[in-house]
Amino acid sequence: MSIAASGRLAVYEEPNAPFQIREYPLRAPDAGEVLVRIRMSTICRSDIHSYQGRRPNPCPGVLGHEIIGVIVALGEGVHQDMRGDPLVPGDRVTWSEYFVPGSNYTADVLGLPQKSPGVDKYGHLAATTLPHHHGGFGEYCYILPHSWILRLPDELSDEEATPINCGVATMIAVTEAAAIGIGQTVVIQGLGLLGLYGAAIAKARGARAVIGLDTVAERRARAHRFGVDLALDPATIDQAALLHEVREICRPAGADVVIEVCGVADVIRQGLDMLRVGGTYVLGGVVNPQAMVTIDANLLLRKLLTLRGVHNYHPRNLIEALDFVVGNRRRFPFHDLVDGRYPLDRVGEAMADAAARRVLRAAIVP
Repeated sequence: MSIAASGRLAVYEEPNAPFQIREYPLRAPDAGEVLVRIRMSTICRSDIHSYQGRRPNPCPGVLGHEIIGVIVALGEGVHQDMRGDPLVPGDRVTWSEYFVPGSNYTADVLGLPQKSPGVDKYGHLAATTLPHHHGGFGEYCYILPHSWILRLPDELSDEEATPINCGVATMIAVTEAAAIGIGQTVVIQGLGLLGLYGAAIAKARGARAVIGLDTVAERRARAHRFGVDLALDPATIDQAALLHEVREICRPAGADVVIEVCGVADVIRQGLDMLRVGGTYVLGGVVNPQAMVTIDANLLLRKLLTLRGVHNYHPRNLIEALDFVVGNRRRFPFHDLVDGRYPLDRVGEAMADAAARRVLRAAIVP
């Protein structure tokens, strides 16, 4: 494929400012890079938080990290994906939502490359930072060195494939941290895309029952198609009644696992109350700084609880996410989760619809 002279990006100058379509130059990929033509980028809740100024993001900003694209050109030294499969121009690929600066103690000794000092994310750099095209809200993206790339099978639709490198991989990491076992009971706080994938993964891991909590009626109605056995609105049930409902299903002593993916710190106290003695709580949604909450630390001690946080995911989780979607796409309607499609010049409308929860996952299709 030939390389165009430039490509369009949807850029915003400051939080909540209108998006503007701007042209930035393209070049052949440097060593270790891959240039892709974007097919689809979906709007993650963290994109919304960044745009609204609720988390730091440099401006002029270019957002989007849930991305798939078709390879235009490969830089020197890039010949295969992380599985060892060959890569050639024309291949449709996904890649890790983050890239690391190279070898370091955190990655090599602690086994946590996702938390490497200097780790950076796609859709988290200023548009003025070279090579400009490093976010999903545009026509092109450079996959930068020390990312992890996966070639996508033809059988997956773009809608099934695009959330894999953030939403699905994150929930693979979350459910791994929760160590969900056969016959266990799971409560999921939040039934957005993360929560629905979490429910499906929990069932695939052998969970006996999954309870979902969300205040949006459409999400609760959809949840049953993704393995949720009981979907409740926590805003319409007082705390005592909600705990009773949960314990009736999670007999005899409460939930084995509670997962937070709603992004609201205030639900943490409620989640701890739902757990049985020795239960596990995993936080995956409170990604905003200053997500303060007051809890009774004695409760953690007396109930022998495990409290874990998941931020980013290990590279292996990207492979596991792709394999999970491929292996379960006929069991769960993943295609339906991306329920809004917008051209690049309607990014502002897509962001507004996603923020107002009028769509579950808005997709930018340049």
